[in-house]
Amino acid sequence: MSAPTVLFDAAGPRARARHRLLGVVGALVIAGLLVLVVRGLANPENNQLTAEKWAPFLDGETWTAYLLPGLAATLKAAGVAVVLSGVLGVLLGLGRLSQARVVRGVCGALVEFLRSVPVLVMMLFVYYFCIFVLGVLGDTSTFVGVVGGLTLYNSAVIAELIRSGVFALPRGQREAGLAIGLTPRQTLVTVLLPQAVTAMLPSLISQLVVILKDTALGYIISFTDLLRSGTTLSSAYGNLIPTLIVVAAMFVAINYALSLAARLVERRLQQSRRGAGSVPGASAGVEVAAPGPTALVADGAPER
Repeated sequence: MSAPTVLFDAAGPRARARHRLLGVVGALVIAGLLVLVVRGLANPENNQLTAEKWAPFLDGETWTAYLLPGLAATLKAAGVAVVLSGVLGVLLGLGRLSQARVVRGVCGALVEFLRSVPVLVMMLFVYYFCIFVLGVLGDTSTFVGVVGGLTLYNSAVIAELIRSGVFALPRGQREAGLAIGLTPRQTLVTVLLPQAVTAMLPSLISQLVVILKDTALGYIISFTDLLRSGTTLSSAYGNLIPTLIVVAAMFVAINYALSLAARLVERRLQQSRRGAGSVPGASAGVEVAAPGPTALVADGAPER
């Protein structure tokens, strides 16, 4: 067994002591900066961290009239964008894997374009398209603008995840599908795509965090999400910093829950790959193992 390759030598006693010292100094510097920030916000001139500024969050009307409706709008926009971007992303991913050169080229150009344009620019484009072309105004145009921008960008990201997941599969998977009489399209849809989605599922779930955070960009087009509801609340009570802290804490809590879900799914998939056995397939000499990367293997031999 060969020795593992390292990029640098292991730290000696002096280096470890120096690293510990630098870590302590860095922690003290960060703590000092935090103390300065807190003191600056708590002084009488700024008056942002007093008990009076936090008192509105103990009132139920603050939550029912501002924060919870904003949170509901954020989750609604994110949920619709997730569904639409998932559907469009799968279609674009299949297009990039198509045997037809024209379809593959068009989908590839579209994906590269959507990945290159910032999300905010897409939101503005969809928003003004709704106003000046479709004649849609009010909350509907802002909602469509946010969902449309998120859908266009994240569908391109999901398409790339699917394409990379299919390319990461062993070549024998496609060859085995063709060997049992499946067409290239049937092999892609029934054999390769399910395995690619399973392998990329943690990354796909992590993309939900990005979609949820990017809904805050709707603030630019006056979308009444959690961030705008929070700023409206701060205008009424004059407590901008406490409101932003509470809004940030709500975003962190939701995104942390999604991250935990992603890690849980990844752990389950790893356990299923280690414990998955093979079952006889529909054709002689073919085995189907779920859900690991050797889900379809010809001649009964595992892919190496």
